[in-house]
Amino acid sequence: MHTTERAPSLKTVLLATGVILTLAMGVRHGFGFWLQPISQANGWTRETYSLAQAMQNLMWGAFGPFAGMAADRFGTMRVVLVGAISYAAGLVWMAMVTQPTLFVLGTGVFVGFGLACTAFGAVSGIIGRVAPAEKRSWAFGISGAASSFGQFVMMPVEQQLISAVGWQHAFYILGALIVLLMVPMALYLREPAVQHAHGPQQSIREAASEALGNRSFLFLVAGYFVCGFQVVFIGMHLPAYLKDKGIANPDVAVLALALIGLFNIFGSYYAGKLGGRLPKRYLLSTIYFSRSVVISLFLLAPLMPISVYLFAAAMGVLWLSTVPLTNGIIAGVFGVKHMSMLAGIVFFSHQLGSFLGVWLGGYLYTATGSYDIVWGIAIALGVMAGLVNLPINERPLARVQAAG
Repeated sequence: MHTTERAPSLKTVLLATGVILTLAMGVRHGFGFWLQPISQANGWTRETYSLAQAMQNLMWGAFGPFAGMAADRFGTMRVVLVGAISYAAGLVWMAMVTQPTLFVLGTGVFVGFGLACTAFGAVSGIIGRVAPAEKRSWAFGISGAASSFGQFVMMPVEQQLISAVGWQHAFYILGALIVLLMVPMALYLREPAVQHAHGPQQSIREAASEALGNRSFLFLVAGYFVCGFQVVFIGMHLPAYLKDKGIANPDVAVLALALIGLFNIFGSYYAGKLGGRLPKRYLLSTIYFSRSVVISLFLLAPLMPISVYLFAAAMGVLWLSTVPLTNGIIAGVFGVKHMSMLAGIVFFSHQLGSFLGVWLGGYLYTATGSYDIVWGIAIALGVMAGLVNLPINERPLARVQAAG
């Protein structure tokens, strides 16, 4: 590809990707609001809808490395455009399909592919390439804050849409919003052809093999699995958990999920900022250990709206603050040429955890009538992830140093 176009500025990239992430993650974080109305309308148990969301998370992760490869090779703009159309189609599918197997498969493929092309993995590469090395962790923190802002803004919007126009029409409106806002933003993400540096050059296969053979990369993969398990279980099942425990007012769950988004704006931003000054592995370990403590205190405390809000605020600080730190380690150790693909590989592990978290929530609730076992698993996994991140080596590989 021969072109003289200039790379977009960091400000432009952060603004455009911020809008894209706000919508991609904001809409997705509200899917828990549809669990009960869709299950009741179609005569399903909670396990069916939970399986659909688990499949969506799994497909998001499975498509992630390939979406990242495409973004690194063909440009972020093209990947986001395709992803926006798929995402919108998936929301229409969820509104129209009533056959359980088709609902699960369509939700998984359309929404999962759409998220793979519009969320962190796909846009991390252009952020890493445009941001100077000293600002890279901060820039990833800004993008994490944008996705959290989406959760804060979209939670009440989605709940109000369901109340005002019904759960089906709410999907149609959100699908239209995704297309109308994401498509123009994608046009600001045109990238010039990659200029190859002097020194060793890697193919996609070589870059993936190098990372998968690196112990620190595998530790990141393991930690991200836990991150996915915890956040998606809580995001999807917290509204139903609160209702089961006697907090029938849906506004409590809406405000709790919005508070998670609000406080993670600060959590993601300051995690990225601190990641430029302190060892990222220690910050990651602190986040995972802290999650286990917060969940334990939530389960031990008397359940009332104020305890729910305190839990949401504390979890919000820790919610997606792992993202800028994880992406910062990847970029620092392996370089930015294959950044989106490597972020996609790590994120696939996150989505395997998400699959288990959301599916086990529904399965074990159906089997035992309680979420207690899944809460216990979430606590134990947080401790494991905290330990696994401690020995990560953040030094750039010799190959990256040689390539400049």
